Order: sequence, then structure tokens, then C-alpha cells
Amino acid sequence: QVQLVESGGGLVQPGGSLRLSCAAFGRIFGTYVMGWYRQAPGKQRELVAQITSGGGTNYADSVRGRFIISKDNAMNTVYLQMNRLNPEDTAVYYCNLDSRFPDTYISWGQGTQVSVSP
Repeated sequence: QVQLVESGGGLVQPGGSLRLSCAAFGRIFGTYVMGWYRQAPGKQRELVAQITSGGGTNYADSVRGRFIISKDNAMNTVYLQMNRLNPEDTAVYYCNLDSRFPDTYISWGQGTQVSVSP
């Protein structure tokens, strides 16, 4: 399986921006979906954005138009550019790999904290 390591979290003021990175250690090939999820205190983990092996993207309504997910295949890295951040975006952000073919498995990163506060 592939190990995922997130980075880029931190404290930012409302209206600010952050870019999260998810580095994948191991070979990723075939059909897969990589995504960013987040979990705020007392809430369930929720999907933020996804990108498929073919480059298709999907966003939660709450972040569409503010966040951009992208990937660098050569670097085995997925990014989440977060703009116009607000306090409701405060959460631990997790990277996820859902490998579907030919190998089937799911991997999670350890998470990175994003805090939005004046």
C-alpha cells in the first residue's frame, strides 16, 4: 500500500489562503481517486474535494469556487489550494487514496490542522 503524508496546515486569518500538500510514498497506478477530507471538533469527517486518475474533480458545495484540488503525477503529490478561508473551514484535513484497479485498497494520511481565526 501507499503511505500518505500531509503538510501545509497552519493558522491563517479569515480571508487568507493556504495550500495543503499530500505526498504519496509508493507506486500509484491504474484507476484511483484521491481526495481531501476534513473533520472539525464534534463533527463527522466530510469530503472536501476529490480528483480522479483521469483528472476529473469534485467539490463539496461549501468549498466550491474557493478551493482547488490538483495533482502532480510526476511528484506523486496532490494539492489543495484553499482561498477565502473562513472560521468554518477550521478542521483537521486528511488526504485519502481510494485505489480501485488493478489494486483495491484505501489509504489515509495522518492529518494536518487548519485553523482560521482573527
